[in-house]
Amino acid sequence: MKRIALLSLLSLSHACAAAADMLPGYDRFDLSAAHRATPVAASIWYPAANPTYRAPVGDGPIFEPSFAFVGAAVADGQHPLVLLSHGSGGNAQTLGWLASGLVDRGAMVLAVNHPGSTSGDSSPRRSVDLEARASDLSAALDMILADPAFARHVDLDRIRTVGFSLGGATSLGLAGVRFIGAQQDENCATGPDAADCTFFQLGGVRFADYPGFDADTRDERISRAVIIDPGFGGSADPASLNTALPGITLINLGDADRLGAADVGPEGNNLANRLPDARYVEIAPANHFTFLSTCKPGATGMLEEEGEDPICSDPAGTDRKATHARLIDAVATGLGL
Repeated sequence: MKRIALLSLLSLSHACAAAADMLPGYDRFDLSAAHRATPVAASIWYPAANPTYRAPVGDGPIFEPSFAFVGAAVADGQHPLVLLSHGSGGNAQTLGWLASGLVDRGAMVLAVNHPGSTSGDSSPRRSVDLEARASDLSAALDMILADPAFARHVDLDRIRTVGFSLGGATSLGLAGVRFIGAQQDENCATGPDAADCTFFQLGGVRFADYPGFDADTRDERISRAVIIDPGFGGSADPASLNTALPGITLINLGDADRLGAADVGPEGNNLANRLPDARYVEIAPANHFTFLSTCKPGATGMLEEEGEDPICSDPAGTDRKATHARLIDAVATGLGL
């Protein structure tokens, strides 16, 4: 009896310690979507009811992983659901720092690896299709709302979206902003070195040739949006800005180090003032790449050797982890968490 009681106390102590340091729950899905020929990799982060086992997510040679309890039950109650869209060449797994931070604020975070614009398969001609990217997230939302393990935990009145870079344009589309391909072609003719032009020009892309760039991709189920360093702000259709979701939060990273193509402030494309009731946030010191996950030791040298973009290099005085904490605060505020 004494031994059983002692074991019970030890088990209770272990459970309490685990609960005090609860990680997010995490799971992956193969999403079948009518607009895609093959399944889309989807994942969800959420408040966990209990531990299962601790596993790294997004681990690799460059970025530090995040950790989660894989397959844990969802915490009781209904939670806001955030649709998260990664940038060009990015992926959902390495945005675990943001997903975990939003789970800490009570949200569930649903993300996909957008085919044709994710790590290892990013193509200019496929990345230009904003309609397909937005449809990935709308289809993922349909899937979660039909999944008995998750559907009852979703607060249908608090479905949100967050996007970064190309994902920022994707989330703007979900919020009702449309883009004009001919305008983007004109912008690229006068400013061909802009980051939202060069990659596409390498693929011979004329934006006006792609109906998916101009398409209406609004998802009426979404009630708030936070957009970080978005692409294509200069080609947003003025008429759509007046009918888009009100109160969109726009975040720019950096001041002197800001990426010009993503500058939504008055010195850039001024999207922050063209969108009615938009909330504008600047976070500095930082640059566009500061948004990405924390880098491992030696990653900077590895990228230099491979001739890759300096995705681990931040402006002087930048603490990437501290900047991430500020971003989580700003995003959570914009989402009403």
